[in-house]
Amino acid sequence: MASGQITGVEALLRWNHPDLGTVSPGQFIPLAEETGLIVPIGRWVLKEACAQNMAWQHRGLRPVTMAVNLSPRQFADPHLLHDVDEALLASGMSPVLLQLEVTESMVMRNVSRAIKILDAIQSRGIRLAIDDFGTGYSSMSLMKQFPIDTIKIDRSFVRDLPVDSEDQAIAQAIISMGKALGMTVIAEGVETVEQEAFLRSHACDEMQGFLFSMPLPAKQMADLLRAEPRLASPPLQPEAGSGLKSTVV
Repeated sequence: MASGQITGVEALLRWNHPDLGTVSPGQFIPLAEETGLIVPIGRWVLKEACAQNMAWQHRGLRPVTMAVNLSPRQFADPHLLHDVDEALLASGMSPVLLQLEVTESMVMRNVSRAIKILDAIQSRGIRLAIDDFGTGYSSMSLMKQFPIDTIKIDRSFVRDLPVDSEDQAIAQAIISMGKALGMTVIAEGVETVEQEAFLRSHACDEMQGFLFSMPLPAKQMADLLRAEPRLASPPLQPEAGSGLKSTVV
């Protein structure tokens, strides 16, 4: 937030169906999680995201962090570390450019196992982020145990920041805690200049949200990385075609 520079992108999944049109992730992600299909889908997303990041670099764009969300089933899958290694090897992307995002509830299901997996991931040089922070059940003592580089303030605490004193207190507390633990703090869902001004005044490190850009297909994202404007981009029309596509913001 201090420099206005893009530091990274986050891979999002979008489904443009030939008959149903645009299918919301809120519809197909829970179903994929329930059936177990989220594991091969997540493996594909990870490979595509790493490959896309390298494609941008081959076009002369500077390296940026590629954040990829892990689902609960993926995090519990015994082949997770192998899948991560395969994606990095196939793409040639440096591990330091990959950020894997988990939620508090995922790591709290089995704390001892979670710590082992997170340690193994971080030992590869990969960054780790707690997504939607503040909505789970982690405590300060447990947060000290997890090898986390980044915490992302959940959008529910950002939405009413300019007017809600409780959200202001929560956001300030998360920022202070993150900095005390040596973590990068990112605010999610920033949509207004008032939200940005509050976060900037309280030394939040980074932000993501519609204020800066709507979700973009890879080609438009490359244009944004090249130009790095400070104003939000207008919403895009859904892409033509069918099948699952990886989109970044």
